[in-house]
Amino acid sequence: MLLDLLGYIGIAVFAASGALVGVHRRLDLFGVCVVGITTGIGGGIIRDLLLGIHPPTSLDTWPNITVGFFASLAVFGAHRQMGKVRRGVLVLDAFGMGLFASTGATIALASGGSALSGALIGTTTAVAGGVIRDVLVNEVPLLLHRDLYALPALLGASTVVFADVLALPENVGLVVGTVLATGLRLLALWRKWNLPLARNLPVL
Repeated sequence: MLLDLLGYIGIAVFAASGALVGVHRRLDLFGVCVVGITTGIGGGIIRDLLLGIHPPTSLDTWPNITVGFFASLAVFGAHRQMGKVRRGVLVLDAFGMGLFASTGATIALASGGSALSGALIGTTTAVAGGVIRDVLVNEVPLLLHRDLYALPALLGASTVVFADVLALPENVGLVVGTVLATGLRLLALWRKWNLPLARNLPVL
């Protein structure tokens, strides 16, 4: 039950971040919903393809697409109350990333994946939706920016795997992994933590 609930929340917040970008790019209602829904379910589709689940869950049942659709509609109607666009996108993206990191790792482990595959598939699930969103609107994906993005996702997914190794209840790994991944991402945004860049590059 908690796994399903967190999955729906993750879809909703990721879809909201995608829809907010669509509104900012002056897309019409259809375009906003396409970007929102694709952002919301994109990570889950990639996860299912990696796990050999065919057709992917989001394309085989109605709840995931429905959640993404209504989240996109809500943003389209209330975007003026959501504050600065970029800040809203980053905060929503952080929560979606944390939720998908933990749920993706949990589903990978439940499907018989190893600890390594659980951590990597969880991380991929967390970052894929945001990458798809940014590609659709022709932006450089957040994943490739200097600020911390993939590392918080990896931390959340690895926490789920570690909890599974310790035979802790599944809900413990889900909650702690989500909190750690989201918390680190928000802290990195607040403190402006970045990974280092190469120095003394030659002039091209």
